[in-house]
Amino acid sequence: MKYVSASEILPERLLREIQNYIQGKSLYIPAPKEGRRKWGQDSGQREFLLKRNAEMRKLFRQGMNVDDLASFYCLSHDSIKKIVYKTEA
Repeated sequence: MKYVSASEILPERLLREIQNYIQGKSLYIPAPKEGRRKWGQDSGQREFLLKRNAEMRKLFRQGMNVDDLASFYCLSHDSIKKIVYKTEA
């Protein structure tokens, strides 16, 4: 994340008002909620994990046990259990 000096982009009046609350420190200003994207939406990671987990549940229903799935997917026993026993919405 690139930092930008508030004095370079904010109107003087707004800058003085913000200085009443914080001075000389970094301040993170989040994007509006309606402008936010969900985790993994841009990178495709969310979709990848959804497909992987669906495949894992399918293999489990077909008889593959938790230990074999853990070894195959390089995940912990507990992680596999959370995935395969999760009820889909």
